[in-house]
Amino acid sequence: MTNFSTIKLEILDRIAILSLNRPEKLNAMNFQMIHELIDCTKSISTNDEIRCLILRGEGKAFCSGADLSSGEKKWKDTEESLNKGYWPIFNNIISMPKPVISSIRGAAAGIGSAYSMACDLTIMSKKSYLLQPFSNIGLVPDGGSHWLLYNMLGYKKAYQIAIENERIPAEECLNIGLANKVVEDEFLEEKTIEWAKKISKQSFQSLMYSKKIMREVNDKSFLETFMKEAEIQKKLSGSHDNLEGVRAFIEKRNPEFK
Repeated sequence: MTNFSTIKLEILDRIAILSLNRPEKLNAMNFQMIHELIDCTKSISTNDEIRCLILRGEGKAFCSGADLSSGEKKWKDTEESLNKGYWPIFNNIISMPKPVISSIRGAAAGIGSAYSMACDLTIMSKKSYLLQPFSNIGLVPDGGSHWLLYNMLGYKKAYQIAIENERIPAEECLNIGLANKVVEDEFLEEKTIEWAKKISKQSFQSLMYSKKIMREVNDKSFLETFMKEAEIQKKLSGSHDNLEGVRAFIEKRNPEFK
């Protein structure tokens, strides 16, 4: 694997563990980290040996947002940095055929909050939180946060979170649908890997196509989604994984998928 200076990558049982690695800055994103994340998420996306990606942060925080203290002027303005820097990472996460789990310890703030929400699944430690701090500095949430919040929560709650500059604790995230699981702080890494391993044992074609269908639901009618499911079901029926799954069910054993 490529050596990185602001992130770390570990492969464990076909699971990629991608860690933001600027703990002294609470994993705030600078120009170097953005470009390393673009390259790394693209590589993971196209690596057929990897079945699941965990996105996490080293140290006390997942990600405190963009590094406003770096003084870097690598793009001409904020719009260019979002479009050319941050968007490719979002696109790689959303479009990769494998599930992506955000594992949140401490703060997931600003663009860090958006990356957490953009992942397919989220597990949080009890003391962690999401935060949209933009109204406090005269800006608006970015990284697609308005779309993510609106589609997950509806207008009133999404607008409240966008403008209030309030921490959303892990338990509330779980209750309103911004997180799937909340665990004790000391068990976050263990429970995240345990979850990723469980998911990775499922049929990869099932994981891949369900993600594809789900990611397109907002642009489709019920009938279009129904027909897409039928089309994919036809493609998968009689495949190795389908036949193996049926055999395993009849024989009362765990399936061995490709």
